[in-house]
Amino acid sequence: MHHSLKVTAAVTVAGLAIAACGSSSNSSSSSGSSSSKSGTSTTASSSSGTKSLALIQGTKADDFYVSMGCGAQAEAAKLGYKMNVQGPADFSAPDQIPIVNAVTAQKPGAVLIAPTDTKALITPMQQMKSAGIKVVQVDTSVSDPTIAVSSITSNNELGGEKAADTLAQLIGDKGSVVVMNEQPGVSTTDARVNGFVKQMKAAHPGIKVLKTQYVGDSPTKAAQTISSLLAANPDLSGVFATNVLLAEGVDTGLANAHKAGQLKIVGFDADPQQITDLKKGVVQALIAQEPYQEGVDGVQQAVAALTGKPVKKSIQTPLVSITKATIGQMGQYIYKAHC
Repeated sequence: MHHSLKVTAAVTVAGLAIAACGSSSNSSSSSGSSSSKSGTSTTASSSSGTKSLALIQGTKADDFYVSMGCGAQAEAAKLGYKMNVQGPADFSAPDQIPIVNAVTAQKPGAVLIAPTDTKALITPMQQMKSAGIKVVQVDTSVSDPTIAVSSITSNNELGGEKAADTLAQLIGDKGSVVVMNEQPGVSTTDARVNGFVKQMKAAHPGIKVLKTQYVGDSPTKAAQTISSLLAANPDLSGVFATNVLLAEGVDTGLANAHKAGQLKIVGFDADPQQITDLKKGVVQALIAQEPYQEGVDGVQQAVAALTGKPVKKSIQTPLVSITKATIGQMGQYIYKAHC
């Protein structure tokens, strides 16, 4: 968030009034279904006594994680648990680690977490596990598979494959393409890039894939980079942008170079701004996840771990490709700015 590293306008999540933001699951190994009305601190008893849960988002400034929080809080209330949702302002390990440490000190029964780095979060998450807290990874993960009792994510490599096939179709299976990404070392976006590159090489040999460009979350840098790439690669025909800011930066760079509309852009995620961009033609397609269901599944697996029931080690939620023509059919995949 995935995203995923996906950064949009800041949204405060810690006092959300929850309404059912319904979603359907198509996960390969999910157990059970979802949703009901909830609040940030609904309390009830379970067979193990009163329990509290926490969700540590990758960033609270992202509608992907807002939607995940909606699902997690609704399911926690439905199952009789108190849920605390919080996250850093930015998707970064230095900002997230103090939150992880503070939540560990509070000793909830289980924690859902979207780690912001595959390595930097290992030690604080190990400390969480050592404190007797059940750890469930949502969206992203660390490289140590022994910490979490369950990991719930989209099939991000498949998402990259869908982006490759969609972009190839948009550009007529010829020319050069490039991936605009934020930073290496994030499990979700790394998988998307891998899936994209592999699929392009395997299924679209007439398309040249340029070196992935890492431009942070800077639309300005994305604009500058696309201008330079266009000058060096006259046959550049398409861009896979892994978040909304990069897609908008590419669009700005094209406009500045007086080449608006020359490239086709496939983005990732479907928050309200990205849907607006799709309708306006800033991007031609979006690969969307189902974060609400990730929150639901995360709570279900956390509660299963706390109550001694079978836990699914891995759950993958679905992805879809959305175009302007199919927006009306994809409501469950469009992210929520609030619950």
